[in-house]
Amino acid sequence: MERVMRIPSRIKDVILARGNGSFFYDDQAAIRAGAAHDGFRYLGVPLTPGFATIRMPARSLGIGLVLSDDVIVWGDMMGVQYSGAGGRDPVFQIDAIDAFTESVVVPRLFAADVSSFVGACGSVLSYHDEKRLPLAIEYGVSQALLRAAAHVARSTLAEVICSEFSLPLPERPVPIYAQSGDSRELNVDKMILKSVDVLPHGLINSRDKFGPSGETFRNFVKWVAKRTKEIGQPGYHPILHFDVYGWIGLEIGMEAAKIADFIARVADDIPGYRLHIECPADFGSTEAQLEEYAKIVDLLDRRGTQARIVVDERCNTLEDVQRFAEAKAAHMAQIKMPDVGSIADTARAVLVCKKHGVGAYVGGSCTETDLSTRAAVNIAVATQADMMLAKPGMGVDEGISIVGNEQSRLLSILNYRRSKNSIRKAKVSA
Repeated sequence: MERVMRIPSRIKDVILARGNGSFFYDDQAAIRAGAAHDGFRYLGVPLTPGFATIRMPARSLGIGLVLSDDVIVWGDMMGVQYSGAGGRDPVFQIDAIDAFTESVVVPRLFAADVSSFVGACGSVLSYHDEKRLPLAIEYGVSQALLRAAAHVARSTLAEVICSEFSLPLPERPVPIYAQSGDSRELNVDKMILKSVDVLPHGLINSRDKFGPSGETFRNFVKWVAKRTKEIGQPGYHPILHFDVYGWIGLEIGMEAAKIADFIARVADDIPGYRLHIECPADFGSTEAQLEEYAKIVDLLDRRGTQARIVVDERCNTLEDVQRFAEAKAAHMAQIKMPDVGSIADTARAVLVCKKHGVGAYVGGSCTETDLSTRAAVNIAVATQADMMLAKPGMGVDEGISIVGNEQSRLLSILNYRRSKNSIRKAKVSA
């Protein structure tokens, strides 16, 4: 897409609005240790620093930029469901985030030229006291800056990304991946009836759900494949993607060969289906994760299986994604947007994955908001990611609707503009 001349544009004022995320923040360590359910809550003492209880309602902080023409554009800050796990930022503390934003970020915003998205991100989100800003702040502020640049350019968010990263305008939709939450069977049916491209996530986050030697999980995988044939439309053949939260390693053993053997057997259970296994094991550090995941990927590739490894834990920032992509330590990387920080870095992460032949999954969390989700769709479509998460929340229907409709509207706008440009060019040539 051609770059356009920009007139510098400034921010007149900044306002903050406290809000809610769409699900809950959960203490993964406590859940993994066997915390018992009591209705919707978990019983017991939290193990991860910052958690007051094992399950806490997700909060968000909206940031509104008042532009020179009095239009106000917004972005939302929040953390991810399993904050503080796998090398991620601590759980979102709204009072601390509010105070930091007021004292550090707002003065930078008044000096920013919002006509350039990448330039504004570079100046506003630079280090403070030799450290990155809290990633929730990077995430929310960058959303608002992208909307500001789009307002100045009178364009969609995706067109700004295409312009600033020298990408062609997209024409194809990005496959949508839905997550089931704990209501697995019911939500799998919803996904199949709506012909979702990739499903069901499964939330295999405890020993009970994985089962002794993984048999409970294997039976669930087989049931999902069978169910797609029973109630799906003729010809419906989704990718089956399961997040096992490290339980293959915890239950089967932390040896790459054993993990690869187990995954290959699961793939053999569902012939003809492409199988994604997210987070087969957590090796405790980014370095160990890189080394061991590269072994698992190599072992699966040599077997010629349809199974694919998706990295999540220990692969958080743009730098992490680049290292995993360069090392071929995953077939696909989840680019978990609130953990990546600036959404400019999400765009860069997709492009890094493409450069190295690794799948790019623009993900995020059920704890996000409708506002952050719509920004995510524009990033995923502009960069032509391999798939994107239906979010926010765990209700399935809402996430599919928000993501699917935003993508449909966006592609319709771009097709309309292409059509108008073609007519205009035809008239000029005539």
